[in-house]
Amino acid sequence: EVQLVESGGGLVQPGGSLRLSCAASGFTFRRAAMSWVRQAPGKRFEWVSTIGSGVGSTTYADSVKGRFTTSRDNAKNTLYLQMNSLKPEDTAVYYCSHGGGRGQGTQVTVSS
Repeated sequence: EVQLVESGGGLVQPGGSLRLSCAASGFTFRRAAMSWVRQAPGKRFEWVSTIGSGVGSTTYADSVKGRFTTSRDNAKNTLYLQMNSLKPEDTAVYYCSHGGGRGQGTQVTVSS
């Protein structure tokens, strides 16, 4: 059974940073491309980033490029999202995603 468990969200001031984690199990993590998506209140899901399998090449949405960094630790079956220079419009529930499924999400709120 695929399980994805996100953590690391919270309340942060504009310009601040957070690092999200996603613990994965139930599949061969090192062979899996992984993504981060987010959903702001009242809005549709928005793709944030994807990292390829293995050493993992990364791609980012224009809205986060240069501020967010996705990485993975295949030994720990864990996906990360380092978020810097956060803006109020980054406020959303963040999910990691694999094979069409996602975890329960972690809330990120950017507010002064």
